[in-house]
Amino acid sequence: MTVARQTVFVETAARLHFGILDLGGSLGRRFGGIGAAAPGPTLLVSATPAETLEVTGADADRAADFARRFFSHYEIPDGATVHVSRTLPAHAGLGSGTQLALAIGRALSKLHGVDADASTLARAVDRTRRSAIGTWTFAAGGLVVEGGHRVDGYDWDVAPLLVRMPLPSEWRCVVAIPNHEAAINGAAETAAFEALPKPSDGDAERVSHLVLMGLLPAVAEADLKAFGCALTALQSIVGRWFEPVQGGIFAPGRSEELVRRMAEWGATGVGQSSWGPTVYGIVLGEEAGARLADKVRGLLGGAGVVYEGPFRNESALCWSA
Repeated sequence: MTVARQTVFVETAARLHFGILDLGGSLGRRFGGIGAAAPGPTLLVSATPAETLEVTGADADRAADFARRFFSHYEIPDGATVHVSRTLPAHAGLGSGTQLALAIGRALSKLHGVDADASTLARAVDRTRRSAIGTWTFAAGGLVVEGGHRVDGYDWDVAPLLVRMPLPSEWRCVVAIPNHEAAINGAAETAAFEALPKPSDGDAERVSHLVLMGLLPAVAEADLKAFGCALTALQSIVGRWFEPVQGGIFAPGRSEELVRRMAEWGATGVGQSSWGPTVYGIVLGEEAGARLADKVRGLLGGAGVVYEGPFRNESALCWSA
């Protein structure tokens, strides 16, 4: 096994989770989902050869845990100096844990000469239990659809990638992250999923129909209006599934207000990523994106951050220096 002598850098973008396909699992598979690689924010980590493991920077404790999982999985001595230069807001609907875990795994695999793709790294760092949207956006960016887990307990493996499509570069996504307390996560999230009433099969069928015959053809034809209509409809259905725990179709307060206002300001597709508070709006063209982002910043008044740009259609970046 060859150990790189240079520092390895990995940069990856947040992911947006557009919705779950089937919360009930009546056909033998549960969850599944659709999402995309966001224009921002991004995470940046580096790894340098060392005799022992040292982790510094933002979210160092969690990064160190992922590094130890990687070394244990591959039975490699814990040797690296890892630095987290920039991390994603935690528990904000951006997939911060998965992106940090995969970035650490990618940096260490390059450093130690381990040949591993994104799904293999996800298994190594134990990020396979529910959504695989973040794993597949890390792998290739763009819009992804994943097939969920079997209801008989096979959550040790990554949910399979069903579709990956690049999103048109002229579609601009405005991502708003209001200041917030941590959204539901960890054991509380698991309990919340178990407590949710199972939706009707008709709801799950409607969601799948919207994805297969609404969202995906709209991307193939670069039809933002059709994409936005399907996405907004999907968000409404999925939001009702989570309403008993969330308190509304969208997280009450600033997130709910931002979704409503972005739609009023011309966003063709709007929604909330995962449990929020992150919300997004999609418009056509750079000027429209800049205008919407300015309005959202004005509404937040400094109580949050806003990112704007095209969706990312490439994998996480990895380089040595």
